[in-house]
Amino acid sequence: MDTIPKDEQPLLAVLEDGVLTLTLNRPARLNALSQELLVEIIAQLDRARTDASVRTVLITGAGRGFCAGADLAGSGTGTVMGPDGKPDLGLVMDRLYNPMIRAIRALPKPVIAAVNGVAAGGGANLALACDIVLAARSARFDQAFVRISLIPDLGGTWFLPHTVGDARARALAMLGNSVPAEEAERLGMVWQVFSDEALPAGALQLAKRLAAGPTLSYAAIKQAINAAATNTLDQQLDLERDSQRALGRSADFKEGVAAFLAKRPARFTGQ
Repeated sequence: MDTIPKDEQPLLAVLEDGVLTLTLNRPARLNALSQELLVEIIAQLDRARTDASVRTVLITGAGRGFCAGADLAGSGTGTVMGPDGKPDLGLVMDRLYNPMIRAIRALPKPVIAAVNGVAAGGGANLALACDIVLAARSARFDQAFVRISLIPDLGGTWFLPHTVGDARARALAMLGNSVPAEEAERLGMVWQVFSDEALPAGALQLAKRLAAGPTLSYAAIKQAINAAATNTLDQQLDLERDSQRALGRSADFKEGVAAFLAKRPARFTGQ
């Protein structure tokens, strides 16, 4: 069977030391989200969910950009037509964009975004959907939707107010201003900014640290923080109680306590 050359694959997937690195690989289009690329991302997220050897996912982009959002000039949202013969952006959102974002948020493993350049439109919100966002100093985040008379999607209208607050979210969405990496860090959109040269190694180091950590705890943390957006305090306290009960019976909790008392690094297995 013929294999597709790497430079023609829309997504590169490499699994090493528990880290599944997904590189958006359409550099000539600033890694714009074609339907083919979206299908590949969803497939790899499904792999990450079911493959025990995958303990952390790292998403980055090839070339000089992270992701320019929808591929409006190629096989992107603009080519999906509804029954009336007019573009139906909702169809591709239902089929591809929203399943991808839901898969990232529901994945019981950490997902890191290493934003190596421009993250525009859906690309910005793909990054914000991840659990930890790292950025190169030259990176920028653009909520560019208003420039073509759309609203932020891929969860942007949810992530922005939860991340930067209501007032800033409204301004970013309505003005479509570009947010440089260091400003994004100040606003809480980014966990850490690296020099452009240091980002790949820094992101991989963090991903390997997470891959060696307590994956059961990470899964419970993601579930709890996701639920906190709609839970009351009482509901959240009950959820925390139930999670602690389950985690307290795990082998990883026993190992963590033993390692703490012995003053040695813990060896977590996800059990």
